[in-house]
Amino acid sequence: MKSRALSKITGIFYSTRLAPYVFVLPFLVVFFVFFLYPTISSVVMSFHNIVGFGNWEFIGLKNYERLNNVHFFMALRTSTLYTVLTIAILIPVPMIIAVFLNSKFMLARNFFRSVVFLPALISVVVAGIAFRLLFGNTEVAFVNSILARFGREPVRWMLNHTTGMFLMVMLGTWRWAGVNMIYFMSGLQAIPSELYESASIDGAGVFRKFFGITLPLLKPIAIYVFTISIYGGYAMFTESYVFWNQSMPGGIGMTIVRYMYQEGLLQNRLGFGSAVGVTLLTIVFVINIIQLRLFGMFRKE
Repeated sequence: MKSRALSKITGIFYSTRLAPYVFVLPFLVVFFVFFLYPTISSVVMSFHNIVGFGNWEFIGLKNYERLNNVHFFMALRTSTLYTVLTIAILIPVPMIIAVFLNSKFMLARNFFRSVVFLPALISVVVAGIAFRLLFGNTEVAFVNSILARFGREPVRWMLNHTTGMFLMVMLGTWRWAGVNMIYFMSGLQAIPSELYESASIDGAGVFRKFFGITLPLLKPIAIYVFTISIYGGYAMFTESYVFWNQSMPGGIGMTIVRYMYQEGLLQNRLGFGSAVGVTLLTIVFVINIIQLRLFGMFRKE
């Protein structure tokens, strides 16, 4: 009996009809439990005033009306600026690095690939602590001590909007440049080498090959990186929190996700925090739809 039951169970994995559903099932469970259900719950919560865990009061669009305040627009501006700056860096720089590290003339390619990708494996909290020590506000901090040798005044890195944004962008770039490099390298390795050989026969130089072959064929990868960078930029939280985990003078690191965390969890206004999250989801969705439309990803070739 046991052998028959076991054979029936194992037979499922060899069934051409059931096996695909069995292998897809873990993803579907994770998607419904950890993404779809929380998203629907957040939408429902955004129309309620929630006190505690069981006292829900339907208030309609009042939570969304409360978004018309200076703190939300400051958070939106910070997140938008951070997203624009990181996209301006995290698309061309990893692409150029990938081109160099994909070249057969590059020495120690595997070593440099590992070095560039290594920051993605390091905890952002640990990296944030290191950045706080490097860019401390005191005169004896590492970067300020270097500036002092050149006769420059110490910079209060975490007490100024410009330098604070610089720190967040720098930390984000340091973390994700290696990941985007992997994306572009996968695209480069999919380009047939015959195209470059034909271009060389026609007398094309390095720059002509790059702009005539490499760049056009990397367009799908670039659009994908652009899309996930928009989401990653607006969803940024940790890069802000590691620099200003408690006090945040002048709202320097106030992003939309941090504003949602502050209002929803710290202030115990889950309904309003949910409205912030739904608004963030809508903003990212609309921006990505527009940019995919502009770059022709919905166009049938």
